[in-house]
Amino acid sequence: MSTQFLSKLSQNYVKLLDGDIYSDVTIEVGEDPNVKIFRVHMNIMCCRSPYLRRILTSNKKDSDNVLSNIKLPNISAEIFQIILKYIYGGILSLEEQDTSNIIKIMKAADDLLLQEIVDYLQRYLIENKFEWMEQNFELIHQTSFQSNYLLELQQFCTDLMAKCPDRYFTSLNFTSLSEKSLTQLIKRDDLQMKEIEVWEYVLKWGLAQNKSLILDPNTWSDNDFKTMENTLQHCLPLIRFFNLSSKEFLQKVRPYKKLLNQQLYEDLLNSHLDPDNEPSDSISLPRIVKNDEIIDSEIVNLNIVSIISRWIDKVDNNKFAHIRELYLPYKFQLLLRGSRDGFTPKKFHTLCDGKSITVTFIKVKETEEILGGYNPIIWLSSSDLTYGKTKDSFIFSFKNKNNFKDPIISNVKNIDYALNYHVKYGPCFGSSDLITYNSNEDMDYDTDYCNECHYEKKIRDAETRFSIEDYERSGHDNAGALWTEDYMIVGTATSSPSNGISSQIQNSKTPNTIIIYRKSFTHDLCGMVWRFTKPKGGI
Repeated sequence: MSTQFLSKLSQNYVKLLDGDIYSDVTIEVGEDPNVKIFRVHMNIMCCRSPYLRRILTSNKKDSDNVLSNIKLPNISAEIFQIILKYIYGGILSLEEQDTSNIIKIMKAADDLLLQEIVDYLQRYLIENKFEWMEQNFELIHQTSFQSNYLLELQQFCTDLMAKCPDRYFTSLNFTSLSEKSLTQLIKRDDLQMKEIEVWEYVLKWGLAQNKSLILDPNTWSDNDFKTMENTLQHCLPLIRFFNLSSKEFLQKVRPYKKLLNQQLYEDLLNSHLDPDNEPSDSISLPRIVKNDEIIDSEIVNLNIVSIISRWIDKVDNNKFAHIRELYLPYKFQLLLRGSRDGFTPKKFHTLCDGKSITVTFIKVKETEEILGGYNPIIWLSSSDLTYGKTKDSFIFSFKNKNNFKDPIISNVKNIDYALNYHVKYGPCFGSSDLITYNSNEDMDYDTDYCNECHYEKKIRDAETRFSIEDYERSGHDNAGALWTEDYMIVGTATSSPSNGISSQIQNSKTPNTIIIYRKSFTHDLCGMVWRFTKPKGGI
């Protein structure tokens, strides 16, 4: 067993700073007229600071035993005194230091390669001085990217810029960003900018690095294009050109086609001439936009919501539609979440009956699959085996939340059996195409499966039962309705299907809904229900 007496050791070493005993190095800090000389000990300096060790080992005393001298003009006497206390005694006291001084201490420690306190101070600033750093973002950003070691602060700055690019691009001189800072930012999947804006900012940055070039590319020579290409060589591969619309490509990219390699440009051109044309190289998916006003889901992200919205509106349903910019015309409001509201047929009908235009998302336990269906009409309850009739419903599946490259969509083929309204079923499509069921409507679903019957194709390969980890239901407003902030306003309507179920809706505010399931091979259920609306003017 060993015991450490570090406190007393630290005190003894700090006392060495009170006198000149055995000191053999002078360090001159600051600039005139605020220069101060400190007498220190070579062995301690070499042991504690890699930077000072490198200087001292190459700086021998002369024959007259004149002390070695080091100049550190970029560090003030006040800051160096704090650094010396750390070097000798391992003590760093920040209680009486304002944040600007802490930044200076960190910069000095970074210069001297004192990585221990560099790492500590980065974490300290992020955890305790967040608001100050937001207000002084330009200083923090410039400081962090001037160093190769302030990686946590670099990440902090990039995170803030990715989250709120408009705010920070206007608060600092964007064109003065280093290439490293710019590339770290634009490679982010979560950069909250439209891709055309990313492209325009990159062009603006490139022009600022080549002040002889004018804005109009039609005036550029081949050498001008080559110069700009060299400037942007690390940025161009990070632009997600395939996410742009045809109009954006024509107006904003085509004039700069000489900046792009020929194969990339040909692939881009072909993708707009033939949306089903497959590019020669892999394509980056759209950036992950975060917008809680669109949907608050624990099952799907906005990429999946975009794909579902395209299917609902029957727009751009080609093979590679998922690589285009997100299509988000609707606002989703949660109606039911299994993990919050329960997984019984009774709870589903209590919360969702009478709600029209809905989508269900189901998360399957263990497999990470996402199943679901779109119901453009109302949900009802019946003690008999009764079906809802519609030609516009569909069911779908995704491999998982982050894999939406090859989703399966299956449209209804027998419109008389599009929806199952029995009280012992939850959201059900067809007689067996997507089923959630329990013979006791007060108990959690225990029979969940997908077997092709009344829809065009099956949405999962396995025909075995699955279990729901969670499910959600939301809705959206349909065309021809009067849009309000939260509801679709409809006139008097009466539906009296031949199956005997009647629904009277008079001047009602009818929310739209979506149901989302995620399945697994165990028998635990969980889920949610959403309502979605389209505000005036769209989103």
